[in-house]
Amino acid sequence: MLDWNDLRYFIAVARHGSTLAAGRALNVSQTTVARRIAALEQALGFPLFDKRQAGYALTPAGERLVQKAQTVEESAFAFSEAAAAHSRDLSGTVKITTEEIYAATLLGPLLRELYELHPGILIEVDSNQGVRDLGAGEADIALRSTAHDQPAGIVGRLLCRDDWTPYCSQSYADRHGIPSDFEELKKHTLIGGGGHVIWPKYQKWLEHVGLENHVAMHQPSATTLLSSVRAGIGIAVLPCIIADADPELIRCIQPRENHGRKFWLLTHERVRHTPRVRAVIDFLYDRLSRHIRELEAKRAAA
Repeated sequence: MLDWNDLRYFIAVARHGSTLAAGRALNVSQTTVARRIAALEQALGFPLFDKRQAGYALTPAGERLVQKAQTVEESAFAFSEAAAAHSRDLSGTVKITTEEIYAATLLGPLLRELYELHPGILIEVDSNQGVRDLGAGEADIALRSTAHDQPAGIVGRLLCRDDWTPYCSQSYADRHGIPSDFEELKKHTLIGGGGHVIWPKYQKWLEHVGLENHVAMHQPSATTLLSSVRAGIGIAVLPCIIADADPELIRCIQPRENHGRKFWLLTHERVRHTPRVRAVIDFLYDRLSRHIRELEAKRAAA
């Protein structure tokens, strides 16, 4: 049976005139070249070279076939170059899905640097309220908080535990003080809402701590929830990864630790090695991990 790799030896001997010179060119031993030429001739059923004392000379059959072999070599080289170019290709679209609050506060400040590093990649940020199916190709990357196991085929990198807890602004604290426990929190203005994805979880937390009847207003999204707290309107539960980095916000109560929610950078195994997707994931993981480390250092110092 023909071994296509033997064509390399055939071309090298034809090009250099001897198994010794061909071996040097291919960085293998003369014995290996001679053995592979013998195997190729046996597979074909006729000789390709006349073995002479002065070297190897092509037979008439070898003369006719060497050009065909060189065409195969050129095609293999072109294939290799195209594959290498594809592996380096950092162009095309990468769609990132995440909650609006994460898109505005975590992704937004990073996009300029990402563009400067990879101007050929078009980033689409999807912050619609809904979980996109990575397996179905609805997005390439998800920045997602979840307490559940991921479906088959979803792979990712863990960023941190996703803690949420009540925050107020400095201006609100100056006027009303800072509640230190849930009983004191009942005396303050609570802001609810956050959208149909966040509000059910937020509402469940409020019920758990006995505060579901103390909400004074609702906001339609997590971003407007954050804006209301920054404006000093009242207190709301916010993600620590965002609020702890805001110098205007004050953490009122320590988050509970047994909620099980974690913050992930996810993709599908089908696209995880696609160069543009891998480049964006590597970039986001590096910058978000750095952000988390800085928060941890800040908390430790406090």
